[in-house]
Amino acid sequence: MSGTSLDGLDIAYCQFKRTANKWTYQILESEVVEYDKDLKDKLSNSVNLSGLELTKLSNDLGYFFGTKVKEFCKINKINPLLIASHGHTVFHQPENGFTLQIGNGANIATKAGIDTVCDFRTVDVALGGQGAPLVPIGDELLFSEYKYCLNIGGIANISTNHNGQRIAWDICPANMLLNHYSKILGYDYDKDAMFSNKGKIEPKLLNELISISYHKQKPPKSLGYEYVFAQYIPIIDKYNCSIENKMATIVKFIAVMIKEAYDNFGSGKVLISGGGAFHPLLIKSLKEKNINIYIPDNKTIAFKEALIFAFLGLLRKLEETNTLKSVTGAERDSIGGVIYLSK
Repeated sequence: MSGTSLDGLDIAYCQFKRTANKWTYQILESEVVEYDKDLKDKLSNSVNLSGLELTKLSNDLGYFFGTKVKEFCKINKINPLLIASHGHTVFHQPENGFTLQIGNGANIATKAGIDTVCDFRTVDVALGGQGAPLVPIGDELLFSEYKYCLNIGGIANISTNHNGQRIAWDICPANMLLNHYSKILGYDYDKDAMFSNKGKIEPKLLNELISISYHKQKPPKSLGYEYVFAQYIPIIDKYNCSIENKMATIVKFIAVMIKEAYDNFGSGKVLISGGGAFHPLLIKSLKEKNINIYIPDNKTIAFKEALIFAFLGLLRKLEETNTLKSVTGAERDSIGGVIYLSK
């Protein structure tokens, strides 16, 4: 996984078993490979690159992913059946019929010497869907004991079973906003709420963020980097207050939007994963709103998305449905992903 928060490459070595149509899983080994400044800057600026530059970055990123997986396998003395790579999202505009995740799958497969599944989203978009979120089928088949599965990464998204079918949607930007303002203060992220804890909530800013038109749309819906930086950042930037106040308000905004999503489909146990699960002020804010949250072990928090994309890759290999129309709004369920053979 390489997420919108740009914190690095998540690698998880996972094992799945199916017994009597019930799936179980284990995360056997895991690692986060932090991006150096040069690569982080290139990925951050990828939306502005020419076609030629973007193609080169996709190739370079594929070789980087493949190299790091090969090193990971050597260190842990493992021989995986398959690599499942989400890639790094540059463009996501399903309303215009396209989405783009870079990190050339052929380069990953040949560099690592392991068959690779990538490009999970485009089939669904071609079928008129959002191409996101894709994690909910994993929530349904691997984490069915929870009423809600909430992931707070660059974007906060949630899934639940409603009237016998899985539904899911992106709630709002989360760490993408907090990281953006942390970087202005010289830090990659708001570690231990070091900045947001010092700030005060700006009520007018909070109300304006809540009023953004995206939040009035009904699911299925999804957010992309371009929309967030076109719609949210300009609103926040026009307020003449401290960065700490802006970040405290962003945390409150995330909690309010999660509470709204929670209330729409009834109370129940919420499994939280993603970097936001480590943010003490956000977790405190969610608890204050009487949301029944469950925080799992650190490995599940950090690698749940990588685990589920591994699972999506396995389903693709088995030629079984891995994308749900009830989640994305596509005309039918589908089997997403392109397989590149290593030999």
